[in-house]
Amino acid sequence: MTADALAEWLRAAGCVFAEREAALLREAAPSPAHLDALAVRRVAGEPLEQVLGWAEFRGLRLRVEPGVFVPRQRSGLLVDLAAPLLAPGATLVDLCCGTGALAAALAARVPGVVVHAADVDPAAVRCARVNLPGAHVHLGDLFDALPTALRGDLEVVVANVPYVPSAEVALLPPEAREHEARAALDGGAGGLEVLRRVLAGAVTWLRPGGRLLSEVAERQAGTARRAAAAAGLDARTVTDEEFETTALVASRPAR
Repeated sequence: MTADALAEWLRAAGCVFAEREAALLREAAPSPAHLDALAVRRVAGEPLEQVLGWAEFRGLRLRVEPGVFVPRQRSGLLVDLAAPLLAPGATLVDLCCGTGALAAALAARVPGVVVHAADVDPAAVRCARVNLPGAHVHLGDLFDALPTALRGDLEVVVANVPYVPSAEVALLPPEAREHEARAALDGGAGGLEVLRRVLAGAVTWLRPGGRLLSEVAERQAGTARRAAAAAGLDARTVTDEEFETTALVASRPAR
């Protein structure tokens, strides 16, 4: 299949950046038959990153398996906010880690950090173990997945929790709702059920002065701050207008 023919096929299927996607698919395919198979998957609506087997995030190429949450570029706000809080030797925890994108970007930004990551999805954990060589990647639910020796001594926790209200998951683009694990998208009735569980754990897992950073929807910012306060944490929210991203930054009081 020629590049032009592939791009036209992709464009007809609704791919906005058809020429770029065609080039990436041709690069990934070792044979014409393989290219046809990849193109069929993409035209059927599977996310490009899952078809290719990798996603680009903050200059890194990260392993992505079918069904695994694809890193969003907007989540780079958490990287920008967390990096200044870290130093070589510090312990970084990435909860709801998915592919481990946040931890990988932070480890590249701050070499020498000690990384722990956790997710409930075995496929995501497989990806994270590839993307985080030398890190401690755990299969399990939030803080329960971590070694108990870390309790009360964590400096920075990033948690890209699911925050879409259950009733709104059906409104997500088909690429997400049909091809990513629902557990990576569904934040419960109001969208913040998983975040509330993370906040409840953070107050005991963080060291005094330690920080938790999590992505939320802009409309959830006030509720998220109140939830953090109810858990005993100091909190603020930061919004990046360019990427339309809002982050909750919560800290355990120093005293």
